[in-house]
Amino acid sequence: MSGAGGAGGTGGVRPSLVIVGAGPRGTGLLERIAANSAELYADSGLDVHLVDPYPPGGGRIWREEQPPLLWMNSQAQDVTMFTDDTVDMAGPVREGPTLHEWAELDGRHFADRQRQGAYMRWVYERTLAALPPGIRVRHHPHRAVRVGGPREGRQQVWLEGRPRPLLADLVVLALGHLDAELDTEQKELAAYARAHDLVHLPPDFTADSDLSALPPGEPVLVRGFGLAFVDLMVLLTEGRGGRYETGADGQLTYRASGREPVLHVGSRRGVPYHSKIGYDWTGERPPLPRFFGPGDVDELLARPGGFDFRRDVWPLVEKELGFAHYHRLFAAHPERTAMTWADFERRYEKYTAVDSAGGAGGAEIRALVAAAVPDPADRLDLSALDHPLDGVRHPSYDALQDGLRTYIEGDLGRRHDPAHSPDLAVFLGLLSVYGQLVRLGDIGPWWHGFFSYLASGPPGPRLRQLLALSRAGVLNFLGAGMTVSAEDGVFRATSATVPGAYVEARALVEARLPHPTVERTRDTLLRELYAEGAAATPEGLLAVDPADGRVLDRSGAPHPRRFALGPHTDARGSGAFTRPRTGGPAFRQNDATARAALAFLRDLSCRATAA
Repeated sequence: MSGAGGAGGTGGVRPSLVIVGAGPRGTGLLERIAANSAELYADSGLDVHLVDPYPPGGGRIWREEQPPLLWMNSQAQDVTMFTDDTVDMAGPVREGPTLHEWAELDGRHFADRQRQGAYMRWVYERTLAALPPGIRVRHHPHRAVRVGGPREGRQQVWLEGRPRPLLADLVVLALGHLDAELDTEQKELAAYARAHDLVHLPPDFTADSDLSALPPGEPVLVRGFGLAFVDLMVLLTEGRGGRYETGADGQLTYRASGREPVLHVGSRRGVPYHSKIGYDWTGERPPLPRFFGPGDVDELLARPGGFDFRRDVWPLVEKELGFAHYHRLFAAHPERTAMTWADFERRYEKYTAVDSAGGAGGAEIRALVAAAVPDPADRLDLSALDHPLDGVRHPSYDALQDGLRTYIEGDLGRRHDPAHSPDLAVFLGLLSVYGQLVRLGDIGPWWHGFFSYLASGPPGPRLRQLLALSRAGVLNFLGAGMTVSAEDGVFRATSATVPGAYVEARALVEARLPHPTVERTRDTLLRELYAEGAAATPEGLLAVDPADGRVLDRSGAPHPRRFALGPHTDARGSGAFTRPRTGGPAFRQNDATARAALAFLRDLSCRATAA
């Protein structure tokens, strides 16, 4: 313990709070403790212990010690760690600079992760300076391996390599993204690789992967086309000495170093995530939420039999996104519509039934849209967006390369052309919907994948690099519905897009993040917590009280002294960072947990003083 004295727990010991995880969520919680302490904790003493083997601020994922080639996936103007008056919270607003304001960058710039790590370190240091003198913080560069203690008494947090635990009146698990034990398929692939001297890299955080086992010039199967793949692509090309040249026509050409492997990439969809939108919003914003707001969430939560996402929630989401799309189309491009907005809105609003296909408003809305929007290219088809290669077939992988390059070039053109600004309106709709869905808890993995695919894709320059790598033959597309088998001493990939064809390789990379359930996480603390009775959702997330983040047991009772925040919980929020002036669900959660913790510790201190 870092000192004693002052009013506090039993026997005159200072109250103690242990935060496991010193990355963005742990830092964000500490910032809210600083912001709320004047109201809720006065001048009382408190020891805060931050437990994390990585540096406070960035933690593991956003640490400064990363290759400079790796970028943030958001523009610098869209990254902030500070609250504003759009956040619905009880605590005070404490404004601060966004990443681009702090780093004095162009707001449209995609900063590298080293710069983001430096920003996070600065936020952490600023937060320490904002704490009152009675609150002291100590960082423990260790892993927390176990939490014990009675429900009504002090907790013990055991650290790796330390013989005695930290004692805590409260514990907050801000664990961030976690590693996972291999699932059944991954175990089988790994065993096959060992038996046949192959290379198998399971799901991992790409910056932490050992890529040296992938030899130059050799084919590598890559399963996954999201952001983990983009990092892999960068590290195996520019990271191995390759470079890009820009021609007079603006097109990139990749100059290989000769040290690159040959990547063959596919996935369920068979295409990369959609490019980030490359223009700014102008004019009137769609008034959101409209068809999926707090009242709709209240109604879903109040249903005695619960709710099903695809049956009860998705139709509302689909209608909300459609409203955002058509509001923008009518406002910015009225020449591409065939009726007045007032008429369209009135009719769109009244169609609320769900047809057998699960669409909001069903046939009536489809008929309305067909009458109001003559060009099918101006209509929103979320199913087609989610399955862009459905029904697409190519006679060979060579033919597929041209087809996929055309698709990606089209996506880049559209996402950088304000003539398609309804796409940006849908993006705003997705942000609004995400903020509402946080209250529903664990809604399964499909929505998060769909959101990331549409709204959290790579910067445009990354897709231009991908096209250059494809033209250079360093990267090849496999198509949709990719499957991998291990036979004849190699890995073999097939896809639905090129029937009957396959690609073989002696190396397979699973280019996606681990999916750590409470049963499969490599984090022993979380796994033991679950084994001892903490509740989990069907998807394996730790169940917490949505009001303040207290960990729930399997009877639904909240633990009075244990909280959890972040992606390992069913109140995961919108990620570590948020866009300024978008409500910030993670900020709201951090504030609620900080206030609950301070109130508990204040009352504990008062009782001890009275005794």
